[in-house]
Amino acid sequence: MRRYIWQNKNWQNFRPAGQELAELVAQARFLQGQLLGKISALNLRLQTEAQGELLLAETLQTAKIESLELNIESVRSSVAARLGLPQGFGRPIDRSVDGLVEVLLDAVRQHAQPLTLARLNGWHAALFPTGFSGLRRISAGAPRQVGMQVVSGYLGHEKIHYEAPPAKQVKKELAVFFKWFKQSAGQSNGLLRAADAHFKFITIHPYDDGNGRLARVITDLAMAQDENATFRAYSLSAQIMRERQAYYQILENTQRGTQRLDDWREWFLKMFYNALQNSQEIISAAFRKAAFWNTIQDTVLNSRQRKVIQKMLDLGKFEGGLTTRKYTAMTKTSPATSAREIAYLYRQKILKQFGQGRSVRYELNLPRLS
Repeated sequence: MRRYIWQNKNWQNFRPAGQELAELVAQARFLQGQLLGKISALNLRLQTEAQGELLLAETLQTAKIESLELNIESVRSSVAARLGLPQGFGRPIDRSVDGLVEVLLDAVRQHAQPLTLARLNGWHAALFPTGFSGLRRISAGAPRQVGMQVVSGYLGHEKIHYEAPPAKQVKKELAVFFKWFKQSAGQSNGLLRAADAHFKFITIHPYDDGNGRLARVITDLAMAQDENATFRAYSLSAQIMRERQAYYQILENTQRGTQRLDDWREWFLKMFYNALQNSQEIISAAFRKAAFWNTIQDTVLNSRQRKVIQKMLDLGKFEGGLTTRKYTAMTKTSPATSAREIAYLYRQKILKQFGQGRSVRYELNLPRLS
């Protein structure tokens, strides 16, 4: 009895998409063109700032989809270093975080390069520089040598959501995938090709770990090829994270054959449309941050003050306002130093004050953005 789509003969030979998806494709294309045009019209500095915010969101969220919480400051440091931005604040760069950032950039910037097993293995090795996933040693930079199941639940009450092709079949499946990916470039609708690439790769599940992240990287690669763009205009992972439960459910149902492939394609197109809409908010926030930093570029600030300002910009609104205690916790300095540095920011009109005495609070003086 066949339980999964990959058990069908020539399962990677997908049928063309149904005509009912044409309107969704057209709607997504229209919004996609607007967004790409908006970013292309920016000057280099603002375009790089927008790139930084989108790459930050993509890195954080593609990991979070798999319940991996990355340190935002470490990610920002890596993104800043890779893009030549100044907001890294000197935090040491984590090798695994930097590896993920490097892979995400490589997929978009080098989209004209062929997708091969060597390139894919290199991406995988960059995600796991120590050869471990948590406490478990894995085959980093090489396809898995054992079976693979996607399981949830606690010991004794596990639920198997998916069982991938046997390890001995993986390289054959990847060879078919690479051939299709090369031949389909420019020959089919780019949005539907990206949807199909994501589904095929995640179904093959060729590695011990990191398959979801790599599937989303390959999706980015397919989209960059479709757009012929070396910059990131949206974050698919940020949107998938918003729809994570539906994402896993539609994958499982389609892999089991209880839903049609066009159902997955339809979900992907709607997710992509939502990602385009939400990425406009991310880009607008990047502009606001860039404009704020520009207004205070001549103000002398130390690394602690810059770190706190960036944190407040990231959050948009600091819950309860900034206090000496919060400043001390974030910067690991003394309360006395925190008080002096906050007072300096207030005198420079970077912060505005609320309350008096022990209840005094501070927020960014955002009207400066005007």
